[in-house]
Amino acid sequence: MVDRIPTNLRTLLILEVLGTSDRALSPTEINQSIGLPKQTIHRLCAKLEQEGFLAREEDGKKLRPTRRSRLMASGLLHASRHHIARHQVMQRVADEVGETVNFVVPDSEGMIYVDRVETDWPFRVQLPVGTHVPFHCTASGKTFLASLAPKARQAMVRSLQLKDFTSNTLCTEDALLAELKQVAKNGYAFDREEWFIGMVAMAVPILDERRRYVASLAFHGPVQRLTYEDAWSKRQVLIDGARLMRDVLFEQSTGSVAQVTSTRPRSA
Repeated sequence: MVDRIPTNLRTLLILEVLGTSDRALSPTEINQSIGLPKQTIHRLCAKLEQEGFLAREEDGKKLRPTRRSRLMASGLLHASRHHIARHQVMQRVADEVGETVNFVVPDSEGMIYVDRVETDWPFRVQLPVGTHVPFHCTASGKTFLASLAPKARQAMVRSLQLKDFTSNTLCTEDALLAELKQVAKNGYAFDREEWFIGMVAMAVPILDERRRYVASLAFHGPVQRLTYEDAWSKRQVLIDGARLMRDVLFEQSTGSVAQVTSTRPRSA
């Protein structure tokens, strides 16, 4: 009986339904998976909205998780045992590519660095955990944008301020959309000194068991040491790392961390 569901568990079930959906939902749609009385589901949704866990879409009917909910989810993931395994995968990838590796997720202010493994090189680009970077001119941001369905991708691009950071920045909607279409096809993205001169980066999406975007796995380095061609040659290391990251985060392990391999010998 639904009446026997504890009150504190009901709100968690609401957040779970929204967290596993790829779109905003109305209270009635949320309730299709829970089965609470109509008045109860509307009251609980209103309370979650009042406390800042949910927000209304522009139509005023459907609800989506807010930044507070996303930070809570990110914090739970960070605090779990998966954080250790995730970091170990990042360390293996960093050893292979020889540059700083980042775990990056989308946030309302841009992509945010949640975890990282620094390169041992004394000369490196410093982007500490907690740094926000733009969506449109970073490799991690492009992988997120490219993961959206075409119509949602176009709407998102139209909402962005396509600021011109360097002469390489894609500053028009058409140019960025064309790039994102190619990223979606290839499965990886580059930052060719588009955010600032002197840095090259590459990123791939980390997908869950339903092939939904979760985060970006990326590496970056100064152009004096890492060229675009160098980054491209290491793409398979990043792709394999993202697949293993999926297994680690969603416990679909089909192998070990040692499966992360490079397509070229590591330089001494």
